[in-house]
Amino acid sequence: MSELEILRWPDPRLMETCSEIGEITPEIEALAADMLATMYAASGRGLAAPQVGAMVRMFVMDTGWKEDKPDPLVCINPMLMEVSEERATNAEGCLSIPGVSADISRPAQVQMVWTGLNGGRYVQSFTGFAAACVQHELDHLDGIVTFDHLDADTRAQLEAEYVA
Repeated sequence: MSELEILRWPDPRLMETCSEIGEITPEIEALAADMLATMYAASGRGLAAPQVGAMVRMFVMDTGWKEDKPDPLVCINPMLMEVSEERATNAEGCLSIPGVSADISRPAQVQMVWTGLNGGRYVQSFTGFAAACVQHELDHLDGIVTFDHLDADTRAQLEAEYVA
């Protein structure tokens, strides 16, 4: 495992839609391992493949490791199946936009389906911070960053404060 360089906004690759993964190859397995190592080294809780320059539909996350409850997930070709009408607002940071935190409103609960590294299909419901993390990482796979969720004035203010 090795640490990868994390792309920083406004790198144009962060605005691209990623391609589905057709087959789980040794290269995909190595990418997942490297992404987990990179996420932990950067003190993050999620990292999407495009953030390290791999334009494929995969992200890794571990929302419990900072509380000594590690639960790493590798999500290949993830899709939301259900989203709640109830919304929650959380302060979100992003490893590709370091030093910036913004309040983002998202569905409070989501159900996601994805393929694991073993080729198995998984379905799980996420709530709280984990739901926000899933949606944040899914956004990256569609070329959406935190700034894209903000009104024009808030976005302009945070972009002006951000130092690439």
